[in-house]
Amino acid sequence: MHRNEASYWRNKNFRASFLPQFRLNATLPAYSNSIKRITNDQGEDIFVNQNQSRIDARLFISQNVGFTGGNLSVNSQIERVDIFGDNPSQGYSIVPFSINYFQNSLFYNPFKWDKKIEPLLFEESKRGFIENMEQISLRTCQLYFNLLKSQIQLEIAHKNLSNLDTLFQITKGRFRMGKIAENDLLQMELRLLNSENDVTTNMISLKKSSQDLARYLDLSTENIELNIPEKLGQFEVDTKRAIEEAESNRKFVIEYRRRRLESERELARIKGENGLKINVNANFGLSQHGPELNDLFNNYDQQQNLTVTLGIPLYDWGVSKSKRRMAKANLDLVITNLEQENQAFEQEIYLHTLNWANQRNFLATTEKALEIANKRYDISKKRYILGKITITDLNLAQEEKDKSTVKYLNSLGKFWMDYYTLRRLTLYDFVADKKIEAVDIFSN
Repeated sequence: MHRNEASYWRNKNFRASFLPQFRLNATLPAYSNSIKRITNDQGEDIFVNQNQSRIDARLFISQNVGFTGGNLSVNSQIERVDIFGDNPSQGYSIVPFSINYFQNSLFYNPFKWDKKIEPLLFEESKRGFIENMEQISLRTCQLYFNLLKSQIQLEIAHKNLSNLDTLFQITKGRFRMGKIAENDLLQMELRLLNSENDVTTNMISLKKSSQDLARYLDLSTENIELNIPEKLGQFEVDTKRAIEEAESNRKFVIEYRRRRLESERELARIKGENGLKINVNANFGLSQHGPELNDLFNNYDQQQNLTVTLGIPLYDWGVSKSKRRMAKANLDLVITNLEQENQAFEQEIYLHTLNWANQRNFLATTEKALEIANKRYDISKKRYILGKITITDLNLAQEEKDKSTVKYLNSLGKFWMDYYTLRRLTLYDFVADKKIEAVDIFSN
């Protein structure tokens, strides 16, 4: 959430940087009473006592010029200097209007690259926010089924304990009548004790699962009762369609372009700053100065300044060349890494889509196996009560029933986990047949 909010305000700041900026700078006042060294008209350095104060104000409008990479500003400035001491005096200076343009380099335009990269960063953040929300859904699904499985296993443990207690009473009666050996009685008693331990173990597991889900969702209670979710409607996921949606919706695609552009920008910056450098600083305006403020607003003098600074590399022992080669090598490395990451990205979606195609069949199979195991156990329990099978056969039937229950719950949980993983990988809801979108919570 905070990362997404920071990205939003970064984008707002980027957009605002290309709008006119109004600013007032003022010095109120600057006072100095000290000995300073100055150079007089004869070119001699002398020391003078300076006792004065200065007040100035400057109002300006500045505008970044994206096309050239420079900054254009319109300024208005007024300044007053008061001299103290034996011969006090005052003076004014005014610049009612001046235009200034500054550009650091003619061969590297940072604004051009910012206009390419910043929108990608913002879009990447928005898609990352949706991916994080889907990751939360995936984690919630996992915790949901952990708790659901703990609840059902505890119900099974209580039911098994109740059944075994009844069967143990029946077994003791048969033993007293001499119909079974003591070994069978002891085996049934051991099963009963183990069942009591299973109830305790599953109660602890249920408590932990409840706490995990409540803490993750910031719920006010840990007493959560869950139901087995309804089955999803039938829908097909085509591998090609899944990859297309992922490439259209996932932040990785934007990140791919952004990382490549950042590497290209770095190469362009090094080329621009390590070759021939030309800096331009130009100023045109009007100015006037004098001892009286009212006399400054007529007969303006023109002020014009133009500074072009050249930086020409003559010989730097290969420093500039090595920087360019290093930046080019880094760009090639980024491109190679991104291509490999893209292949791994597509492979992950491809394999998960194939797995999803079989997951519904796995769920149906384990559901059928659970139905058979429950039916077999009911029959075995009735036959044991009638004395037609041994305690060993009954134990095997109960173990198969419990294992089938766990397998079904695991398969059901994996089915839903795979569904939410598919959503996270593609950012597409195949049930509703639409892209997954998030409301812009920072639109205001």
